[in-house]
Amino acid sequence: MNYILKELIVGGFEGVYEFAKDFRNEGMDRTHNPEFTQMEIYVAYKDYNWMMNFTEDMLEHICMDVLGTTEIQIGEKKVSFKKPFKRISMIDSIKEHTGIDISKMSESELRDTCKSLDIEVLESMGKGKLIDEIFSEKCESKYIQPTFITDYPVEMSPLCKKHRDNPELTERFELMVNGKELANAYSELNDPIDQKERFEQQVNLAKKGDDEAMFIDLDFVRALEYGMPPTSGMGIGIDRLVMFLCNQSSIQEVLFFPQMKPEKWDTGPNKKEFLEINIPVQWIDPIYQSGYTSKDLLLDAKPTAVHQKLNGFRKKNKLEIPPITLDEVQTWYN
Repeated sequence: MNYILKELIVGGFEGVYEFAKDFRNEGMDRTHNPEFTQMEIYVAYKDYNWMMNFTEDMLEHICMDVLGTTEIQIGEKKVSFKKPFKRISMIDSIKEHTGIDISKMSESELRDTCKSLDIEVLESMGKGKLIDEIFSEKCESKYIQPTFITDYPVEMSPLCKKHRDNPELTERFELMVNGKELANAYSELNDPIDQKERFEQQVNLAKKGDDEAMFIDLDFVRALEYGMPPTSGMGIGIDRLVMFLCNQSSIQEVLFFPQMKPEKWDTGPNKKEFLEINIPVQWIDPIYQSGYTSKDLLLDAKPTAVHQKLNGFRKKNKLEIPPITLDEVQTWYN
């Protein structure tokens, strides 16, 4: 939908927004639902600095209107939506929490850094994905108070304008609250030649096995060729914001008609059959909760798919167990 809204900017609108139901073919957990509500806004002749100011103004205003205060309780934590919010670049954040400066690293150096930090990576991951893994594993959970993480590497942001001072970065921010992403915004890329090249780079990543890589949208490239003014765009998850305002730990509690499993008595995993194929005890429950409710279902799936799904489940749920390697998973199939 964001392509359509940006095409309206190309057509002459100076500002557009919408509240919409979105669907992503992803799993469910306490903070994610395949169908979710999002507000998207695009404003011509603005950049991501303006959008950061707009976002903190808007959230402070919402808290005052809804709760009468900018100090809210999220679980056991007190979170303040009083502006201004902290701002820190992604590279500085990684340096602050790991002591490592990744700004000049090549892809192979980043891969070695991930290994030194005990972060499991895949061969399909490019430079941007490796940086994202470091940030997600070592930094993201540290940001309880609202914090703008800015200036993402260009490989991570195929729709975002290159940074005016450093072409290896982009003018992008994500707003982190309580260790979770609440909003994502760009200075939008409006150069059709650069945009097409970025799409082609995404296709190459897809060929390497990156299932999150984008496809080429030639209609959008053609729209940019007509001319899009400098524009900033932002998306904010309404369901997650409502979770914060209502002090709810599960997204199911703030959805009118949440997707639910059939109501039936669940006796849990048959641990004996999982132990028979040498699955570590600490991984049996995560395997079951990831949808592999029997040994046969697990062994019917490809080892690479199981490996990615389990480590994704571990990451989303902040499980305090080491990531599992592909070699470990493959031993279950022998």
